[in-house]
Amino acid sequence: MKVLVIGAGNMGLTYSEGMASSPLLSQHKLKIYDTDPEKITTLQKDERFDVYDNLNDCLSDADIVFIAVKPYHSDALFEEMKPMLNKGQIIVSLMAGVTIEAIQQKLNAKKVVRTMPNLPAQVGKGVTSFTESDDVSKVELVIVRNLLDTTGASIHVSTQNFIDASTGISGSGPAYVFYFMQSMLEAAKKMGFSEHDSKVMVTNTFEGAVELYKQSDITPETWISRVASKGGTTQAAIDSMVSNNVNQFIQDGAFAAFNRAVELGKTE
Repeated sequence: MKVLVIGAGNMGLTYSEGMASSPLLSQHKLKIYDTDPEKITTLQKDERFDVYDNLNDCLSDADIVFIAVKPYHSDALFEEMKPMLNKGQIIVSLMAGVTIEAIQQKLNAKKVVRTMPNLPAQVGKGVTSFTESDDVSKVELVIVRNLLDTTGASIHVSTQNFIDASTGISGSGPAYVFYFMQSMLEAAKKMGFSEHDSKVMVTNTFEGAVELYKQSDITPETWISRVASKGGTTQAAIDSMVSNNVNQFIQDGAFAAFNRAVELGKTE
């Protein structure tokens, strides 16, 4: 199995590092293409990769091609790629807002998998939702899924609408968590805690709460009731959030990201 990743930015490199250790690539090194001389020099020192700065040298013989460039770079890239592709290759897009139909049309490709990755893939805790065009076989989809799973977990969805929806939850979601964390950090420091102690309290609180949730079948709502005693400190905090409609604002934010993903897809 020969796998090529086009683009060695944050996402491209993250998935490259994960997939490089996959048994599916046991007989071949993962191929990476990029145009940045500094990145190429750095990557060439990594024995896990074969690194290229010319598509002619790596694209035509790849079985699976991951595209991990910014969406606004895709048109120029597709124009360069199109003459080098063959119908048997599987194109996997890590780009936000670029539809399967747009990729098929611009590359004259049939087998396309569209994904929505997220940032925690960098630490092996990512979640990647994905869906495919009709020409991708079940066996090929299993292979793609196994590669995606090297960076965390993957979720197969039935339509591209769910790709846009997952943008609002998992794709953009880490930023919502960081936003909440930043607010708690600022509150801790205003209460007089040091930078170090604030970070320890906030990060361990998040990690602990997530682990409690993962290791049980209890809903977040039930966990809240277990922490919050009537008339107590936690209930005072929850009451403040409820009165300020925080729940609805968070949902509104998720839908704003979802709607923007749909808009981006329509511009293709």
